[in-house]
Amino acid sequence: MRGKPETDSYVLITPARNEEKYIEAAIQSVISQAVLPVKWVIVSDGSTDRTDEIVKHYMGDNRWIELLRMPEHRDRQFAAKVNCFNAAYELVKKDDYHVIGNLDADVSFERDYFQFLLDKFSTIPELGVAGTPFIEDGYSTSTDSFEGEKHVAGGCQLFRRECFEEIGGYIPIKGGGIDWVAVTTARMKGWKTLSFRDKYFVHHRHLGTGESNSVAAVFNHGKKDYFLGGHPLWEILRCAYHMTRKPYIVGGLLLLAGYLWAYASGRGRPISRELIKFHRKEQLHKIRSILKKVIRFRRIDRFDLASS
Repeated sequence: MRGKPETDSYVLITPARNEEKYIEAAIQSVISQAVLPVKWVIVSDGSTDRTDEIVKHYMGDNRWIELLRMPEHRDRQFAAKVNCFNAAYELVKKDDYHVIGNLDADVSFERDYFQFLLDKFSTIPELGVAGTPFIEDGYSTSTDSFEGEKHVAGGCQLFRRECFEEIGGYIPIKGGGIDWVAVTTARMKGWKTLSFRDKYFVHHRHLGTGESNSVAAVFNHGKKDYFLGGHPLWEILRCAYHMTRKPYIVGGLLLLAGYLWAYASGRGRPISRELIKFHRKEQLHKIRSILKKVIRFRRIDRFDLASS
């Protein structure tokens, strides 16, 4: 049986770039937790607003919070986020803890949120990555997302320490998908990854719009689907699904356009063939499961019509 039964201690790392609008809600959520982290390193990624000032305000009464300042730079990119995380990881990897968490600076949650997830690690020894769905402005990943319960949203990902070390942590990818790669790699190596729907966190910024509008964000999601090895059949089904959600039709077309643009660009994918093969196998398995459910429901409906 893999995994460690002790899961009573955890550390958090939060890369933050110009998050003065949201970070205070995240800090207040963490300092009010029933179980506090051993250490929380907030990495200011060259912030030019009041992010650092807000963090320092809370550090006096919460000495387990540390602020790490990174050099200023102009762009906001996912690879920079990983570099920030890894810099903070160097500060915590020698500490005594059982779970390590990647927490975004624009989220908030209930007082027992981390206690809830720590309990899941205790009761499920094979659990490598845990999290919950999130809600944002009328959108919920538990009802509106095409992903299943095995996907753990990047806004808050908790890793069993053994799992995090086995997958080699986060890999810097400029185009995004770093959280997805970590979770999928964990499954490929035999760990369970689960998003528990008993709770949720609130995401205060529209997903994927850190430095782009919502239209560009959807297009970029399609690009990312291709670069992360998504199967064409899966992408078609995903686009069809998004056409039934706001903005109707347009969202699905933008997603497909992004995928096709990435294919036509001829750029190589930033992940291994092994991971792509595993990912596509999972996607095809999901498609078969969906088709079986559709066929079963149609048979039930026909039976009901025939007997009425």
